Amino acid sequence: MKPKHPSESLTILTDMVLPSETNALHNLFGGELLARMDRAASISAGRHSRQVSVTASVNHVAFNKSIALGSVVIIEAKVSRAFKTSMEIYIDVWVEDRKSGERTKANEAIYTFVAVDATGKPVEVPQIIPETKLEINRYDDALRRKQLSLVLAGKMKPEEATELKALFV
Repeated sequence: MKPKHPSESLTILTDMVLPSETNALHNLFGGELLARMDRAASISAGRHSRQVSVTASVNHVAFNKSIALGSVVIIEAKVSRAFKTSMEIYIDVWVEDRKSGERTKANEAIYTFVAVDATGKPVEVPQIIPETKLEINRYDDALRRKQLSLVLAGKMKPEEATELKALFV
């Protein structure tokens, strides 16, 4: 299977925050943002694997800035690392100023997707070759994140988490 670059999975969703999508403070519901990020990550995983890909976990979400009613929201998702059948998708959420066009990072998230066949059985995915400094950093960090998740879930012994140990030794 031929490795791919993260840019090949880049998915950009642009939308506007409507009144029915806001809370009492007229800010985008967190759940609405999660759904948008999930859709973008799903498309990104599918572009990378060329398979149906399903959400395995939401590993991290940071709601750093609220997103106001009427805001233009840009969600950028791309595969940061591929394992055997799973892919880590890193998502950046931007708010675009309508007058200046300037973008401000509002939130970020990390999802894990698994590629599956028609019966729902996991299938192998192409590996990733990061190109930019940011892609390389996210690629390297993905293994530590995966090991931490496995240790916390009781699926890996802490002494087997070599990447995590390297941070402290």
